[in-house]
Amino acid sequence: MANEALVLSGVDAYYGDSHVLHGVSLQLAEGRLLGLLGRNGAGKTTCMNVAVGMLPPRRGSVSVFAAAVTNAAPEDVAARGVALVPQGRRIFRSLSVAENLTVAARPPRAGAPAWSLASVYGLFPRLKERARQIAGYLSGGEQQMLAIGRALMSNPRVLLMDEPSEGLAPQIVAEVMATIRRLKGEGLSILLVEQNPKLVFAVADDIVVLNSGRVVASGLAAALAERSGDLQQHLGIF
Repeated sequence: MANEALVLSGVDAYYGDSHVLHGVSLQLAEGRLLGLLGRNGAGKTTCMNVAVGMLPPRRGSVSVFAAAVTNAAPEDVAARGVALVPQGRRIFRSLSVAENLTVAARPPRAGAPAWSLASVYGLFPRLKERARQIAGYLSGGEQQMLAIGRALMSNPRVLLMDEPSEGLAPQIVAEVMATIRRLKGEGLSILLVEQNPKLVFAVADDIVVLNSGRVVASGLAAALAERSGDLQQHLGIF
C-alpha cells in the first residue's frame, strides 16, 4: 500500500459563520497526482488552505506523511515538506526573479528531488534570462513559472497547486502542464486544483470532485473519466 503524503479526514471548515467544507476526506498517495475538481465556490481553495495550515478545521484532521498537522501553523506545515503554488501567483512583485526564488530556499530533504537556483532555471530558462528583472514586470506566464519555481525552492515532498493555468494563453498552459507531468514523473506528490476538468484528467492518477463543500465523487482518474456524463452536473462543461 502506498504511503499517504497528505490526508484530510472528515474535515469541516468555516469562514466565520459560513460552513464551507462538510466532512471532506481525501488522500494524496506518495508519488501520485490527485486532481481536485468542482465548480467555483465548491470548496477547492478552502481544502488547500486547510491543508497548509492557513485555515484550521473546526472538525476532522489533517496529516502529512502520517504526522498530524491539524492545528499546526503554516510554517510548521511547510517544515513538513508542503509547498503551495497559490491561486493568483502572489509573487513578491517588488523583488527580482532571483530574489523571489532565493527567499524561499530550504535545504534538500530526504525523499524529495533537490531543487536549487540552477535546477529551477533549467526547468524554466526564461526565469534565468530575467533573473535580475523585477517580478512585477513579468508576463502572466512568467509569473506563474516563478510561482512554481519559488515553491520548488523549498524542496517540498508535497506540492499543492491552485489554478496554475488561470488566465494564461493556451501555449503557456501547455508548458505549465508539461512541467506538472515532469514533476510528477520525478516522484513529487501533487494536489492539483483546476477549473478545466480536461487538463486535470490528462495528468491525474486520482480524482476528487467537490460540490457545495462535499465530496460527491472520487476514484481513479481513468474510471471517473468514463462517467463524464454523471459528473457533468457537478462540473458544468466537461
